[in-house]
This record gives sequence, C-alpha cells and structure tokens, in this order.
Amino acid sequence: MLNKDLHCLVERREDWNYPSETGEPPYVSKTQKHGGIAAPLETDLLGLRMGEKGTGSSLLRPVSFPLSTLVPSASPSLFFLSLDGPSASQEPAWLTDVPAAEEFIAAAEVAIIGFFQNLEIPAVSVFRSMVQKFQDVSFGISTSSEVLTHYNITGNTISLFRLVDNGRLNLESKDIESIDDTKLSRFITVNNLRLVTEYSPMTVVGLFNSLVPIHLLLMINKTSPGYEENMHRYQRAAKLFQGKILFILVDSGMKGNGKVISFFKLKKSQLPALAIYQTVDDEWDTLPIAGISEEQVQNFCDGFLKGKRLRENHESEEKAQKVEL
Repeated sequence: MLNKDLHCLVERREDWNYPSETGEPPYVSKTQKHGGIAAPLETDLLGLRMGEKGTGSSLLRPVSFPLSTLVPSASPSLFFLSLDGPSASQEPAWLTDVPAAEEFIAAAEVAIIGFFQNLEIPAVSVFRSMVQKFQDVSFGISTSSEVLTHYNITGNTISLFRLVDNGRLNLESKDIESIDDTKLSRFITVNNLRLVTEYSPMTVVGLFNSLVPIHLLLMINKTSPGYEENMHRYQRAAKLFQGKILFILVDSGMKGNGKVISFFKLKKSQLPALAIYQTVDDEWDTLPIAGISEEQVQNFCDGFLKGKRLRENHESEEKAQKVEL
C-alpha cells in the first residue's frame, strides 16, 4: 500500500502546481478546511500523517552498524558519529544530552535527528547516508535516554525540525522498519522548507502540508542582474513574517514554472513580481516590481493580511477608464 501511494503521488506531481485546468489549485481541493485554516493533506509522500506539532505516523527494516569512532566537536556535549574514522568529511552530530539537542535544533533552519534505541538497525546506515546528499540540512543522532524522554520518543524515530513554521515531523518505529534511501530522501526533500523555499514539484507538497496558510512567491529569473542582492533582501524580509507567511522563490527562467506565473495572470514582461496566496479561500494578489526592498515586501504582506488587495484596485481603475471611454 505504501509503495503504491508513493508511486501515485510522484507520478501525479503536476497536480501540485499552483494552476489547474479549471484555474483552481487542485491541492486546495485535496485539503479539508476547518477551524479557519487549511488542514494539511492526510498523507505526504511517505504516507506520513501530518497534523499537530510533534506527532506523525510512521513509515520505514532492522544491518549491522558498528560504532567505531566518536569524534569530539567544540562543544563538550556534541560529538560527530563516524564509521570511516575522524577524517570523514561529514557525519551526523552525536547529541549526548538535552542542552546539546536543543542547541543543535535552534542553530539550523532544518535539523533532522535520528533518535535510536538501537544502533544495530538498517535505518541508521540509511540515515547516515543522507548527510552527504543534503548538505544544507543538519543531521544528528542520539541514543541518550534523557534526550529520548525529553522529545517523547518511545521507539526508534527520525524527526525533522523546521524553523520556518516551528514544525516537527516524525517517522516512527513502523516507518523505520521499512525505510530505504529513496523513501527517506523523498521525505527530506518534500519537507525541507526554509525561510525562503525554492518552488519545485516536490517542495510544493511540503508547502501545502504546512499549517502556515499564506504563501508569498517571488517570481524572478535567477540569472537576472541583481538577483543575489534581491535574494538577500527577500531573506531578511522573510524573517519578519516567520510563522505567518511562507516565502517562496519561483525561478521564472525555468520553463516548467510558466504555469505558476500564468496562474497569477502575470506576463513575462511584468516580472520580477510578488504574488501572495491564501490557501484557505484562494485569495491572491500580485505586485510587479523592479527590485526587492524589505519595506516594499513588508507593506505588501501587511496590506494583504489586513484585507487590502492591490489587484482589485487596479481592476477597478481599468473598469472606470473603460466606462469613461
């Protein structure tokens, strides 16, 4: 059942694009709306149930994992787990107590911790193999009973902690039993949301699974002059709305992103532009821009949160001009 679900979701990734043939985002129709927010999808790419912080149902089989080396770090409570000796380029951090785990989580936009009661299970080697693959994600391992108790761990668990929405997603014992590289890689890719997340058919699933119901999209060509400076300002603005709005980058130079741009009724000549979208009621607004400024982004977001719609004002002005003619 799980493998079948995974296959279907990946094959139908086009369903997660902002537009649909009917002009309505199909992913919203796949959510249940209640309590003033769009409830997350019942399952994600791993069959993981999403919902309350710190909960999640499980996915993933029990290989020998000989622990040969612990390489100490600058922190007395942090060690790096290594199977290949201290010369290994990157290894998960070894978290020996609660302060170390808390410090580790707080220091990263996305942190993934393997809470293992037994290091002699296949999932540990699968987990370790992800470190090189996702170098923008912080990986840690803990077997400390104190740490496991603090995070309400009752069995082998892999938890993903996110700064952008203060979220925690768990893969628990029954998931861990059948985990492999493909499943764990997909779980991380889908849920690797950051202060600014680049739009893709995979990340859009995680974006709509988040309990943050408003998305701000910057549509800009990544090869355009001034792109780096614009992104730095966009990143700074994202911090102002952490937990309220998910900031997204859409590379307008990618052909596959044309549908996202056309959904917001924008033309290439109007780019770069900002688009803001409310997943609860499909409300949206746009703002063509010459470049990004923190103040401009803040005013646009604050206005939307207060119910102001620049697009509606613009459409009203156009109608008034036609009447005059």
